[in-house]
Amino acid sequence: MKHTEEIAKFFETDFPLNREGVNELIDSFTVREFPKNTFLLREGSYENKLRFINTGIVREFYRSEKREVNINFYTHPQFITDFSPFIHDSSTKKNQETLSKVQILEFGKERFVQLLGKYSCGKSFIDQTFQKILKNKELFEYKRMTKEPEELYNELRMYRPDWLQEIPQYHIASYLGITPETLSRIRKRLS
Repeated sequence: MKHTEEIAKFFETDFPLNREGVNELIDSFTVREFPKNTFLLREGSYENKLRFINTGIVREFYRSEKREVNINFYTHPQFITDFSPFIHDSSTKKNQETLSKVQILEFGKERFVQLLGKYSCGKSFIDQTFQKILKNKELFEYKRMTKEPEELYNELRMYRPDWLQEIPQYHIASYLGITPETLSRIRKRLS
């Protein structure tokens, strides 16, 4: 099935698991499309679906009464489930909103639990996923606390040029922890 090609590649590359288990997992997904500016996840809700972005752009952010702070953008095929609340049956603190039309593959938690019980490879998927999430979160926090916004912007230019081309600059500014005007000055200085 064309819609599951990306997720199949993801598992072949990142999680060389039991082939039979992976095939059953992939066959469990349904395809959904969402228009731009749709909330996929809201703070306080329960994460009850395993979601994989196939195409499009999703921003992940925290919200307070005074502002929103972007913490991640998803621009290529990958899981976008907030895994900690998904596994621990707790409410999420995150929000996810589409920045473009997106195609998502998803299936419910109940089915996921069935597959975990059926295939031992599911435990390694969860363990590896949590390790990856924690490593990325720690690196992100370290960079935000120790680097200047200009250094962070340069890293985006090197490692995430797709973000700079596809995501509105005010969202990039929020991610960097600066105002859009400061980002504009940084971009002007570096060009």
